[in-house]
Amino acid sequence: MQSGRNAAESAKESAANVGAAARAGMDKTKATAQEKVDKMRAHDPVEKDMAEARKEERITEAEINKQQARAAHAAERQAGTGTLAGLATGTGTGVGPTTGTGTGAGTRTLGGTQP
Repeated sequence: MQSGRNAAESAKESAANVGAAARAGMDKTKATAQEKVDKMRAHDPVEKDMAEARKEERITEAEINKQQARAAHAAERQAGTGTLAGLATGTGTGVGPTTGTGTGAGTRTLGGTQP
């Protein structure tokens, strides 16, 4: 039974990581599109450089958020809390369904017993 639970936790972690990567990709695409709009509206080279700097900042932030989410998912799997990506089986106090950064307070494991 333990290996089945590990497989389920691994599958949840993988799904949550795919979601985090998709969100990061979407944020990067939005940053690039916004940069293009800002560059078209800009009238001088300084404004265009600022638009590019904002894009790079947004892309970096999206990548950092993705890496933090992946680390949180791995930690949740190791802890066996069953709260990956808001898929809690109990009443966790997570930040949101896409972050998967719950505190683990009041959650149950998949088997319904406390770790």
